[in-house]
Amino acid sequence: MSNIIELLQYDFFQNALIGGILVSIACGIVGAYIVVRRLVFISGGITHASFGGIGLGVFLGLNPVFTAWCFAIASGFGVEYLSTKHKLREDSAIAVLWALGMALGILFMFLTPGYTVGMSEFLFGNILTITSKDILMFAALAITLIVTFWLLYRPILYTAFDAEYARIQKLPVKFIEYLMMFFVATTIVFSIRLVGIVLLMSLVTIPQITANIFTFDFRKIIFYSVIIGVIGCLAGLFISYFLNVPSGAFIILVLIAFYGIGRGVKSVLMWKRVD
Repeated sequence: MSNIIELLQYDFFQNALIGGILVSIACGIVGAYIVVRRLVFISGGITHASFGGIGLGVFLGLNPVFTAWCFAIASGFGVEYLSTKHKLREDSAIAVLWALGMALGILFMFLTPGYTVGMSEFLFGNILTITSKDILMFAALAITLIVTFWLLYRPILYTAFDAEYARIQKLPVKFIEYLMMFFVATTIVFSIRLVGIVLLMSLVTIPQITANIFTFDFRKIIFYSVIIGVIGCLAGLFISYFLNVPSGAFIILVLIAFYGIGRGVKSVLMWKRVD
């Protein structure tokens, strides 16, 4: 217990805890839309496409998070545009943008002179490197998402479950689709520091599918996803620190364990109900 109290006195660990909670809130909200709308593959495509922006930022000497954010938004909007205007299948558009982003990222890294510092943090994440400035961005994103979902809950809900019905109800479906794609891209880029590009897709899907085991209510999926994400992030952070293993990978392992436990609990409940 004394070790934990002593650990909490360090600024870098406090930043990691606060950042993990805020990102878990953002991922829980956005991830619920991703899972219900069945955009899991799109989130993976945006994640990997953003690697091209990271490579460009490093090559040009710019902030790689900013260039990755631009790439991610362009990728998300590109998928929406190609799938709706040109009737290209979403999985095909995602495959093209996914490959393009990774290829550009590798190319820019190769062309960058000298040793590329910090690339492992973008690929695999390092929650312990979160700064006070990052926390402010995470807080702004989380608050913006909460306010947006509070104000536009009905259009977002209808668009997520049945876009055609939402159009019949005269709801701004196209606006909601592009707005949510913007938030998906932004949340993904902001969350890269936690678990990295390689594992990020799991952070916006596993808590949601775990919550979906017990409920189909959109509000409850969001709430449970946030709770699962926060607990998984904090548990993974503490355990990984004391075991001296990568925090990002262990956070995902904890979330997967929660999913397995949820499945087990659901099976037991179903068995008792049948019995």
